[in-house]
Amino acid sequence: MVLTARALNRSTLQRQLLLERAPLGVTDAVRRVVGLQAQHPGSPYVALWNRVAGFDPEHLDGAVSGYELVRSTLMRLTLHLVHAEDYRAFREGMEPTLRGSRLHDPRFTKAGFTAADADALLPGLLAYAGSARTGAELREHIEEGRGGPVEAVVWRMVRQYAPLWHAPTGPPWSFGTAQSFVTASERPVLGDPEASAAGLAALLRRYLEGFGPASVPDMAQFTTAPRRLVREAVETLEDGLDRLEGDDGTVLYDVPGAPRPGEDVPAPPRLMAMWDSVLLAYADRSRIIPPAYRKHVIRVNGDTLPTLLVDGYVAGVWRPVDGGIEASAFHPLPAAAWEALEAEAASLGRLLAARDPHVYRRYDHWWVKGLPTVESRVLAY
Repeated sequence: MVLTARALNRSTLQRQLLLERAPLGVTDAVRRVVGLQAQHPGSPYVALWNRVAGFDPEHLDGAVSGYELVRSTLMRLTLHLVHAEDYRAFREGMEPTLRGSRLHDPRFTKAGFTAADADALLPGLLAYAGSARTGAELREHIEEGRGGPVEAVVWRMVRQYAPLWHAPTGPPWSFGTAQSFVTASERPVLGDPEASAAGLAALLRRYLEGFGPASVPDMAQFTTAPRRLVREAVETLEDGLDRLEGDDGTVLYDVPGAPRPGEDVPAPPRLMAMWDSVLLAYADRSRIIPPAYRKHVIRVNGDTLPTLLVDGYVAGVWRPVDGGIEASAFHPLPAAAWEALEAEAASLGRLLAARDPHVYRRYDHWWVKGLPTVESRVLAY
């Protein structure tokens, strides 16, 4: 079966709850979309507002404070918000990548630490973090065990590798600038190749449920796991997967029975969160981002701007400004699209006004440096 690029776009939107907001609770929604990239504390709220009918941010507050949804370093070595019951398998699947990138980072070893040092300090650190501890407290704990100061890079690498969840420290969002950590309630098995292989297979199957159909390079991009390990995991799953083909001949995999809407299904405009996962989950970003716009949306340092999604594809960017949301289009948009975006902005504005009306203002420098917009409008709250 050959799938066109537009049909793949619609499959992504359907599975990511972007064709129609779904009547789901926040925990079920996060599980449905696999996880939400969460290095900006406000982005999971904007992402769920885009996906959940009648989204109530207090429900997300409650799920995070009760550790039903947890924030930790996972896929792509970035912070994600995932369901607590998914954390162990996801973390085990990411183990080789996290261990290699954090404990064998030249900065870590240059500071006098080895992977064996981290292994030795981890049991005591996790025991100490059995109840929430600030980052400063955990760093001091490491220093006491080492008998002297440790460099900031050491603490950063250790906390990203260790199976720690971020403890909520908000408002206005669940997580503030101060950081606090607690040990995962169900600890993953670390350093076990069999557990890692099983975890990666489970993670990739969930990825296909939430983002498929997709290729091996797509799966490697989503996880940052070595492509060899991804291929091995796919081989263990292959008998239970559909094998499809893109219109360029790319081999695609999918879970049987997953929805694959036709390419003519309408896609409503959306105001996507900064670093929304759909923008980053594929090696072939053209599934969502037209190639001409990629460098304007995904900046040189990895910042991924909040985008306008029109007819299922990135058509521009948005930012909060005084009085509303400034929507800037990269190409002319029809009047109906502007009307729909205005309605979206009014709804999003109500969410932001109660929390942080200037949620992404610290990234305004990208606008100052210039973006290739053909029209900008301030959509009033």
